This record gives sequence, structure tokens and C-alpha cells, in this order.
Amino acid sequence: MDNAMIAWKQAATSPGTPVVDVLRLFERNSESIALVVDDHSRLLGTVTDGDVRRAILKGIPLSAPVTDVMEHQPITFPEEGNREQAVMLMNRHAIRYLPVLSAQGRIVGLLTLHDMTTPVRHDNWVVLMAGGEGRRLRPLTENCPKPMIRIGGRPILELILQSFIAQGFHRFFIAVNYMGEVIERHFGDGERWGAEIRYLKEESKLGTAGALSLLPERPDAPFCVMNGDLLTRIDYASLFEFHRLSGCAATLGVREHSIDLPFGVVSLQHDRVLDIVEKPTYTHFINAGVYVLNPDCLDHLPSGQPADMPALLSRVLQNRQPVGSFPIHEYWMDIGRLSDLERAHQDYEQIFL
Repeated sequence: MDNAMIAWKQAATSPGTPVVDVLRLFERNSESIALVVDDHSRLLGTVTDGDVRRAILKGIPLSAPVTDVMEHQPITFPEEGNREQAVMLMNRHAIRYLPVLSAQGRIVGLLTLHDMTTPVRHDNWVVLMAGGEGRRLRPLTENCPKPMIRIGGRPILELILQSFIAQGFHRFFIAVNYMGEVIERHFGDGERWGAEIRYLKEESKLGTAGALSLLPERPDAPFCVMNGDLLTRIDYASLFEFHRLSGCAATLGVREHSIDLPFGVVSLQHDRVLDIVEKPTYTHFINAGVYVLNPDCLDHLPSGQPADMPALLSRVLQNRQPVGSFPIHEYWMDIGRLSDLERAHQDYEQIFL
């Protein structure tokens, strides 16, 4: 079992570490866990990707110490145990990471389900919305559909597709409209990538949700819908797991976004000044353009008519079905303007290579 244990010290952090530094640890190690240890290598707790996302939703600041968000009684495994026992324990508790402790209670290793089992293959459908014109990216989109603009030598849509495939997803629908033949010619049936690709051909623009009414059959499990102009490193398996555990009909990926106002903001009551805040920063969660939907969400979609995803989710809510949110702390960029594209080129070399 020694070969299956990753170097736990790479995932170790101290109790006073800010949550924001734990996120950097996740990105640096490509593992979504941090081990909180004391000076004697005793395990105090663990922090996973899901712990951080739930903390963000609760309003816990990223400057808070890791002890505010960690699991204080994590599931652990004895050093003398074997591989089969470890895999059974992880499957029983639906966990991907398992700290290994010595008889003295000190951490000596970290087991990952990924390294101990064959890669997970996800049969969930992925629908990529790629029908937009990309008017704000003209003149680049005059002869090229927006999702086919290249970053790092490859089309944005190909980067998205390959990120899903690398995580075990293999069943795709691509919704096309503007210059859709360019997209179909490039991707074909997906055989080149070891995937199955089918197309939802919009005769007219159907919006960010309307193309779902063109699905040839009803999915039998939750499926992902994603805009075809996003550059991101989302853990899609975590997104689906987050959705499953939430019990919601739909889950919306959200991103924290701050706006700095360059002026003093004055609060008034009639003609009286109540307060003045100089150059405040407002923070909100924005729609990140990635969703997981249960199949019955399609019941709220008008057939063959234009519809946007916010309107669909509003109908789900009106039907008293819960809609959850999945905070995205990984890299995320919506490539809607030329300035976004320029930044994406710069980020690609630093983050994706």
C-alpha cells in the first residue's frame, strides 16, 4: 500500500493558516485536501474542497483561520491496514482522501481513492452551449464562432471538452447555431477524443437554455450544462457530488465577484444624510455559467422556444423545487470581451501548462 500513499507533507498546513492559503495549497498540489497538523505531526483536522465551498456560502471570510472550516474528527486509517480495507472504508463513507496514522497517532501518509482504484467513468451527459455569435469579440468572430477562438493554440471549446474528458466524462451534446458547421467539422463524433459527441442544431437562437428542448431523449441522471466560452479548472466530479448531496433539483455554479466604487457612497433618508462610506467594495455571487440539472427540470422548458437559464431556474423555484449554489474557487474566466481574451492568453501559460 506504500506506493498508493502520496507525500502527506505536501498537503500539510498549520492551524493558523488562512483559508485563502488552503485554496492555493489545493491548486499547487492538485489535491483537494489539506491536513491540519501540529508541531508533532499529530492530525488536528482536515479541510476538503467541499468544506471550503460550504464555508464560503456561510459567509466565512477567506482570511479566517483554517480551524474555522476544518473537520475536527476526520475519518482516518491505521498504518498497518491493507489496500482493500482502505478502499472499502473510503467507499463506505463516500470520501476520496484518507489520512493514515501511526500507532502513536501521528500522520504518516495520505491515501487517495483515485490512486487506489481505476479512474471513475461518469455517464452523466454534458451539454455545451456553443451557439452564440460573440459580437463583443468582433472582428475575431466575423469568420470564426466564439467557442472556436484559440487560446494556447487550441479552441476554447476543445479546452472545455478535454477538461471534462480528463475527469472521466464522455457523453456530450454541443448546441450550435452561428457557424455551427465549423464546430461540427472540428469535433466530428468525438472519436478523436475517445468521447461521444452529438449536436443540438438551433434553427434560430434559443438562448442559454432553449437548446435543451432539442435533446433527442430525456436524460436518466443529472446532467451538466455549461457555456462554451469559459476557461476554468472546475472539479466537475465535485460539482456533481455537491449537487447529489444537496438534494436540489438544480445546482448553479457561482463565483464571488467584487466591485470597487471610486466614489464615496451616501445613504439618504429623504433629504437627510444617514451615512457616508468612502470608496466601498461590494461583493456578490455571480452566475458562473455552469449548472447541474435533474432531468425533471426539463419539464419547465417550452419546446423549441427561446429560453435563458435564469428563466428556467426561476420556473423551477416557482414550482417549489430547491436550487442550490456551488461556489467556484478554482480558476474561472468568462471570455466575453477582447480584454478577457487577452488576459486568458496570459493566464493560460501560467495556469494550464
